[in-house]
Amino acid sequence: MLGDSNPLVLSAMSEVFQRDTRFSLLATSATAEGFLATVMRIPAQVGIIDWGLPAMGGAKLLEQLREQEGAPRVVVYGDQASEAHLGALGAGAAGFVARSDPAETLLETCMAVAAGKMVFPYLDVRALQRNPLQSLSPREMDMLEALSKGLTNRELSRELGISGNTVKFHLSNLYEKLSVRSRAQAIAFYYSSRHGPPPGSGSD
Repeated sequence: MLGDSNPLVLSAMSEVFQRDTRFSLLATSATAEGFLATVMRIPAQVGIIDWGLPAMGGAKLLEQLREQEGAPRVVVYGDQASEAHLGALGAGAAGFVARSDPAETLLETCMAVAAGKMVFPYLDVRALQRNPLQSLSPREMDMLEALSKGLTNRELSRELGISGNTVKFHLSNLYEKLSVRSRAQAIAFYYSSRHGPPPGSGSD
């Protein structure tokens, strides 16, 4: 099963898999929610998803799939320069293929993943260990993303559906893992690690 928001990419990938007799293309989806709903109805052995698949994104989709019995092993098809391969590995994907790679690489990766292997580009484990974002739990990552919107503790509680005390507990863990002492430092760390400087910071 394929999931990509770009209709041209989805069409091209569909054609590649339909031409290869080793594969049977079951379904395609332009959204993460559609992918999840279809997989629950039509079990697939391997799924290929765009890391930025709207609306929930690849990481959240993988989190949801982990809770589904018989979910497909997922190969993320994304931009390696954005370090999506690190996020994909941390989120539990079985493989990663860069969009700049030839179609044959995608096909061979899917065959390997179907056979139970994990396939990722070369990873510098030291770089992985240097990025504290990789150590955050999905809930802590949600908290950090919500923090980056400038939400207060009360708003965080409402947004995440947790109590005020649980918000404080997660914030304390978050600050410790990121080695920061305040929300402002946590937000600055989030943007510098993932997006560059915060919006309106005056930096180019």
